[in-house]
Amino acid sequence: MTTIGDPRIWPSATTAEPCAALYRRVAQSLGAATSAEAEGHDAAVESQLRSLLANRDSGTLVQVFDSAPSSAIYRHLWRALVRAESAHRGVGTLAVTVFALPLVIVAGRENGDEPLATLPCIVHNVSEIADVLREHGALAGNESFALANTLVAAEAIDIGHLASIDAWRDLGDDSIARMRELPGLSPAPIAIEARDPRVHLRFIVGAAMAAQGADLVADSSVGRWGMPLTQLLGRAFAQENVTLLILPLAPKRPCVALQLGRAAQREVSAQLFASNAIRKMRASVGEPAAAISAHRAADTVTGGELRVSLSSPFDPGQAEGFRCPLYRTDQPSVVADMLATLLRDCRVADVRVLPGVHADRDPATGSHLLFKVEALDDAPPITTIQ
Repeated sequence: MTTIGDPRIWPSATTAEPCAALYRRVAQSLGAATSAEAEGHDAAVESQLRSLLANRDSGTLVQVFDSAPSSAIYRHLWRALVRAESAHRGVGTLAVTVFALPLVIVAGRENGDEPLATLPCIVHNVSEIADVLREHGALAGNESFALANTLVAAEAIDIGHLASIDAWRDLGDDSIARMRELPGLSPAPIAIEARDPRVHLRFIVGAAMAAQGADLVADSSVGRWGMPLTQLLGRAFAQENVTLLILPLAPKRPCVALQLGRAAQREVSAQLFASNAIRKMRASVGEPAAAISAHRAADTVTGGELRVSLSSPFDPGQAEGFRCPLYRTDQPSVVADMLATLLRDCRVADVRVLPGVHADRDPATGSHLLFKVEALDDAPPITTIQ
């Protein structure tokens, strides 16, 4: 696994104080000598998170995660939240599963001189989409579900809205009938401003009724429903002068869907950057060298990010760069591995990871700092392609 610094900024002990007892529980679980001891602490943490969901206490839930003082504690809390979210609840023999289907949308303009375009993200053919999912058994064969008629942004299913979403499970049959009326499902339009394609993330949210204990979202693969869904959405959002590619992921409960969707959006964005930048450099200045580095970045949610810099000794004044977001649930080394593998797949022979955490800006130019080939001498290559 690639070793790289963590540039994210974590809250201070003072900020974490209101949730200190919960964080101590998490730390005790992480440091437990036996699995039985760890399970006891985890049960207490999960119980507290379930209580916050059941009491619709979004404010405290957000504070718990926003104040987490370290990556290890945040990730452990997130895993406990996933378990709390998936705990079955219902009346009698039936239970409601709320799910989100991530969509990675690549959109650009065919002609830069044409007016700007907007995808409204209102789904007028939602019944056809539901029929496709039913026909191909997308929810473990379950047919008793409904979909909201909007594509929502990641924020709509993030921690701040999770308690409200969880409340749908208590509506029983009404949660199916009232999907379009529930709050927090406003469409998130996509503005297509550039000719070069950009990668966006949206979700279709749904609710399904099934027997208690049934796991409708266990399958992580995109089955036979994937292609017809892509075609339906492509036709629904087709516009003149717009290039559009829609990549669906498997439906999951909101927490997991959010994490998988963000990772997929990031990977597709990196692929798009790499293919375009490497092709451009090979056509103009020859084979590039690549650097992966960690940077502070005040304009990001977490205060830090990874960057990929592509440069050539034949044009040392120029570099192509990609800003790779880091979310709180990420392990930077795993994200760095994804970037290194992508560059290897693109046949970049000289790929290096720079140690430490670096500044956001180049003091000489004021631009975002990108490492050019002459700065890579002290960083050993991590991959060599024959």
